[in-house]
Amino acid sequence: MGNQKQPIKIISNNRKARFLYEILETYEAGIALAGTEVKSIRAGKVNLGDGYALIQKGAAWLLNVNISPYQASSQYFNHEPCRSRKLLLHRKEINQLIGKIEQKGLTLVPLKMYLKGSLVKVSLGLGRGKKLHDKRETVKRRQDEREISRAMKQC
Repeated sequence: MGNQKQPIKIISNNRKARFLYEILETYEAGIALAGTEVKSIRAGKVNLGDGYALIQKGAAWLLNVNISPYQASSQYFNHEPCRSRKLLLHRKEINQLIGKIEQKGLTLVPLKMYLKGSLVKVSLGLGRGKKLHDKRETVKRRQDEREISRAMKQC
């Protein structure tokens, strides 16, 4: 029973992060959420665009991620859209991240948010910011791949 794969449903994908950062490693983390936040996430009302993660006081935090208020509940019971949310990582993973972020000057960026079974998970990328010439190279490579695929379809 423990080795069965749980179905994964991607809720939000941060495509901008893969363009702006060179992703070196990825980590899977759970999130501490309120009830209305979970309902909003299941409805797909999440924006990871400007989000990032920090490690403060021995805990990982997800900042600047917008989870829209749940429409079917009252304003009194609803959550704040851009609040800081605690990430659930093992102590060993947090210690590794602290070392890599401080020594190498890397950044933690949320790549995607998804449902794994009934749990909400976030994929975090440990990345280094790309320079302008690296971004241009990425755009050029993408255009070349499109042209090649078009040529293959015509044959």
